[in-house]
Amino acid sequence: MKLNPTTKILKVTLFCTAAISTSIVTPSALNMLPGVNLASAYAESEQKTKRVPALREKVYSQLARAQKLADDGDVKAGLEALNSIEERASSMNSYEIAMMHNFYGFIYYNENDLPKAIASFEKVVAEEAIPESLRLSTTFSLAQLAMANSDYKKVITFLDKWDSINTKPKTEGYYLLRAQTYYQLKDYQKGLEYITQVISLSDSEGKTPKENWLVLQRAMYYSLNQTDKVVAVLERMVKLYNKPEYWVQLSGMYGETGKEKEQLAVIESAYQQGFLTSKSDLRQLAQVYLYNGLAFKAAVVMSEAIDKGIAEKTAKNYAFVAEAMIQAKEDEKSITYFAKAADLSEHGKYEQRLAEVFVNTEQYEEAADAARKALDKGGLDFESNAFVALGMAQYNMQNFDASILAFEQAEKHKKSQRLAQQWIKYVKREKVHAETLKTALL
Repeated sequence: MKLNPTTKILKVTLFCTAAISTSIVTPSALNMLPGVNLASAYAESEQKTKRVPALREKVYSQLARAQKLADDGDVKAGLEALNSIEERASSMNSYEIAMMHNFYGFIYYNENDLPKAIASFEKVVAEEAIPESLRLSTTFSLAQLAMANSDYKKVITFLDKWDSINTKPKTEGYYLLRAQTYYQLKDYQKGLEYITQVISLSDSEGKTPKENWLVLQRAMYYSLNQTDKVVAVLERMVKLYNKPEYWVQLSGMYGETGKEKEQLAVIESAYQQGFLTSKSDLRQLAQVYLYNGLAFKAAVVMSEAIDKGIAEKTAKNYAFVAEAMIQAKEDEKSITYFAKAADLSEHGKYEQRLAEVFVNTEQYEEAADAARKALDKGGLDFESNAFVALGMAQYNMQNFDASILAFEQAEKHKKSQRLAQQWIKYVKREKVHAETLKTALL
């Protein structure tokens, strides 16, 4: 009589996470600070429009001196020069004051002091008599700085102000910044609207969308539990970027959406391309093989991962290989792995499995020894199984009394009570038969 192990089928799930840190828009010194080129600012002021006062030569030269000191690396001297200019702010017009704060913001930004940089640029847009181009670009830069400073509500405030004064078509950068901000605020539905606009805009121009845009879109679909959309995005990412992690994630999502055949095809393809190199990836492959009835392949993948040092030599990993071998009807090959798992465990669960396998392979002395070790070590989930295996081993060695004793112990457990009673009757009959035959032969 053979004992068949019960193997829990493991279904692979995927936890999608967005690499948001790689997609955050951080302002550069060039695009963040419009008007920081003082010569251009001076030339613009010389146009003498009705709304913007002139940047006078005296103030221009003082700001130019402060800029040169900062550009030459003497930040302290540059700030001191600006401080001396600020002391005479009462004699300056709005445009000159705005340019002074613009330079403060530029220096603080380069020193990575975002709160002071933001405060300075807010003073720039607070001045009324400045070019609308400067107000527009500085407001957008403020939104970028607020994002870099993780002040997401302020990002929305600045973008709303920018919207109120902007008259030109919105750019990819605008939609992306909105999308990133709403993601951080966990307003995934709004964020999704904006990131989809970015991607649609790129598609309409025949361009390939940037990878981090799709990462963000995928993350928001996942957060909204729109798994079919996650699959669609990952399918596109696999085609466009062919990165190992996207193959693995796509396989996991196929499993999560009940597309087991697609899951197997994708993860096996990734394996053949050499994309699966981590222990988690190889274990996932092994689990997918096992789930799809390819138990021997599952055992080979995991055993090779152990041999190569990718997966640890743990009882759990050895037991996985052993159970996969059992499912593949390779009972003899499972013995080595159950033995290794048993050696690494304080409980007797793997000795119990060894006893069952030894019974199945008709190695009865080894089965009896393994069953006794299992009972001695303890910690068994189903102690009755060990007694049953011991009873069967003893019976096959014609140790009838020992067999009956083992089954009587198994009988005490509700789970195996009926089976044990049947075996006790059977063994007793066989004992009488054997004794009768022995007497007759005498």
